[in-house]
Amino acid sequence: MSAFNRLLVTTLPLVPKPIVRRVASRYVAGETLEDAVRVIRTLNREGAMATVDVLGEEVSEREKALAAMEENLRVYETIAREKLDANVSVKPTLLGLKIDEDFCRDNIGRIAETAKEHGNFLRIDMEDKSTTDATLRIYRDLQARHGNVGCVLQAYMRRTLGDVDDLPAQGASVRLCKGIYIEPRQVAWKGYETVRANYVNALEKLILRGVYVGIATHDEYLACAASALIDKHGLKRDQYEFQMLLGVDDELRRILLAAGHRLRVYVPYGRDWYPYSMRRLRENPEVARHVLRAFLAGK
Repeated sequence: MSAFNRLLVTTLPLVPKPIVRRVASRYVAGETLEDAVRVIRTLNREGAMATVDVLGEEVSEREKALAAMEENLRVYETIAREKLDANVSVKPTLLGLKIDEDFCRDNIGRIAETAKEHGNFLRIDMEDKSTTDATLRIYRDLQARHGNVGCVLQAYMRRTLGDVDDLPAQGASVRLCKGIYIEPRQVAWKGYETVRANYVNALEKLILRGVYVGIATHDEYLACAASALIDKHGLKRDQYEFQMLLGVDDELRRILLAAGHRLRVYVPYGRDWYPYSMRRLRENPEVARHVLRAFLAGK
């Protein structure tokens, strides 16, 4: 990251929430499940699938974790009732991982059971390095029990190629992304091209193991590399999907859909829109620049 972009990132907390909220509307469906349903219907009409994320993380109170679990159960009921082409992604720390691992496993397990009752699927998101081992333990356990659970691997982590080897032998489903948390060099690759290279290596290794992969990227180079691997290994349309964040490079989304690929959009909603939006802005200095320009202009 350039010195100017670092300055942008450190300045973002000074921007008033109303301005951030206006920009956040491109990344977040809204504060309610009804907002998310409205966005998903539009995406489905375009030919895209969705995965719903109830915003929140780092919960330290059992009551809040249980409330988040109940909200995720409501999401599955709504998906089924509204006949939406969507599944759900959950963050373990929202469901109590920092409180107790078994408590978190029980909460996610209840969500996986409800997903299975509705013939649906659950993705367990990956967070920072302090949660990786526990998240993968929970994933392996619940996938063995229910068979409808997937995980996430981050290409910038040095351990990722090894984690691919430790995945369940059958039925594994992995979202592969670059990774967004700020991690020390000891555990994460730092060079931009290095992370790209590890992404391609991890993707091919997953394909060779027969894993269903959610190719999560907005990087056109990686979309191109992934397309080449799909062609090289003769993958059928139902053996993979591309994944993108709501509000990020809609044009690339349309290009991939037009090319015949399955594509899923990550649709977050909830009252915790602010920290999520700030993280998106930190990742995208170009958008952050527009936010700060609007702030300084008094708009």
